[in-house]
Amino acid sequence: MSQIKPWNEVAPRLIDVAMGRSPADLVITNGRWVNVHSGEIIAGTDVAIADGRFAFVGPDATHTHGADTEVIDACGRYLVPGLCDAHMHVESGMLTVTQFARAVVPHGTTSMFIDPHEIANVLGLPGVRLMHDEAMRLPVNIFVQMPSCVPSAPGLETPGATLGPDDVAEAMNWPNIIGLGEMMNFPGVAAGDAKMLAEIAATQTAGKTVGGHYASPDLGLPFHGYTAAGPADDHEGTRAEDAIARVRQGMRAMLRLGSAWHDVAEQIKAVTEHGLESRNFVLCTDDCHAGTLVRDGHMDRVVRHAIAQGLKPVQAIQMATLNTAAHFGLERELGSITPGRRADIVITSDLPRLPVETVIARGKVVAADGRLSGQFEPFSYPALARDTVVLGKELAASDFDIPAPEGSSEVTARVIGVIENQAPTRKLTHSLPVSGNIVGMDMPNDVCQIALVERHRGTGSVTNGFVSGFGYKLPCAVASTVAHDSHHMIVVGTSKADMALAANRLATVGGGITVFSKGKERALIELPIAGLMSDQPAERVAMDIDRMIDAMAHCGCTLNNAYMQHSLLALVVIPELRISDLGLVDVTRFEFTGVLV
Repeated sequence: MSQIKPWNEVAPRLIDVAMGRSPADLVITNGRWVNVHSGEIIAGTDVAIADGRFAFVGPDATHTHGADTEVIDACGRYLVPGLCDAHMHVESGMLTVTQFARAVVPHGTTSMFIDPHEIANVLGLPGVRLMHDEAMRLPVNIFVQMPSCVPSAPGLETPGATLGPDDVAEAMNWPNIIGLGEMMNFPGVAAGDAKMLAEIAATQTAGKTVGGHYASPDLGLPFHGYTAAGPADDHEGTRAEDAIARVRQGMRAMLRLGSAWHDVAEQIKAVTEHGLESRNFVLCTDDCHAGTLVRDGHMDRVVRHAIAQGLKPVQAIQMATLNTAAHFGLERELGSITPGRRADIVITSDLPRLPVETVIARGKVVAADGRLSGQFEPFSYPALARDTVVLGKELAASDFDIPAPEGSSEVTARVIGVIENQAPTRKLTHSLPVSGNIVGMDMPNDVCQIALVERHRGTGSVTNGFVSGFGYKLPCAVASTVAHDSHHMIVVGTSKADMALAANRLATVGGGITVFSKGKERALIELPIAGLMSDQPAERVAMDIDRMIDAMAHCGCTLNNAYMQHSLLALVVIPELRISDLGLVDVTRFEFTGVLV
């Protein structure tokens, strides 16, 4: 198990190194110190490291050199604190914690705050513990938030497992739990739901951070009721006024740039145009799949983007380092290059472009020039985390039929409208043809079918509806066992025969994503761990993702990051219209609604 010694155990040595009485393990010379506490960039700085922590930061560390001290000459380059992702879900990367870390460390991410509520919806508390224990083995900082809403909307969906206040209270005693994951049931909180308030109370009693998730544009009384319950942050804003409202209420506004969500540009105007205090803003991804990680980066990508929106480089770096650490009560542990903190550093030659040239975590070089050099031992997931896709029967095309009223030739249907690059959907209506008492699709006008297939208990249940926005032009189907948050199976298609083939295929391989067209499989990503994750390297998964993207595009889809949109269509806590295993859900009212008007 890879753990750093607590400060109190190494403090005597840190003092001795700083005083020149003991040699450092590693010294970085001639750097330009990006000081996120003072907002300065200080040239000619040396950094001495001992026992994985910073011991001395100043103009000359020659007094800390010893016979065995390793010396790295920064050659005038910038020394940036290791980057932190304040909110993300490893499972959305389709990778295990270990493989995710292997993918992001070369991009300068040395700390992550993960909420494993995806695996919690499939496996419950044992699944959370697996990821917690895996995270603790790694040579970087991966803190775990205990999932708060499993299910995310009680009564509107059926998860594979259920968590409650007793589970939260138990997890608060685990060594690597940093707080409560995003409190998604914001209507329940605003209504004073006893279960939600008990989970918040258990977290605050333990002195830990409560994560927020207010996914509504309504900044009236429901918002004020939610903030009164104690969530300390929120990442669901999309507008400048959202960020402003949260910061004014004492929350930290988390601004996300992931594979699908591009919410930094608008919200950062709260700082660049409205002049709000930048120390109350935090950057995060929420979330990136393996393809984005391999091709575009991780938190380095987010920081570059924030700078491009007009932030000063030091401000953007603060939002991805010190601000994050302070938010989670870890300012004395990480987030800056200052004595006593964990020795996490990114060495870069250019702040706005932020090329990640060397990455040091806990005082050891873990990546250089984009290549991993640290030790990341594989973690073996047990049998309980595998073979989790149970349909109960082999599905046929007829399982996706939507009956029409007797004698109808046309009906009006409610349609889920996808919004590119945003999590919310639109509540649409569309006239659809009827043949043989079965409602048809309207491919020319971009209306196809969506189904939510129950996959935890083998009930054989299939809930059907309609969706618009993917633009499919050919007979096809895309199926996924990543279906936030209850993670049944989402199938979207223009061909019911292909929908059945795709669903049955995922049951055979134990979960993942597949694309079928005209009766043939065009792409497959196998995710055997809880139907959510692969234990293969990110590069391998990224290749499979590329094939999936190409297959979806071949079928006519031009939507940016269409798969991420696909996987969220069952997320019944984000307006306006979603689908669950129990029916079509109007999330503006948190109630079921009929497919046909």
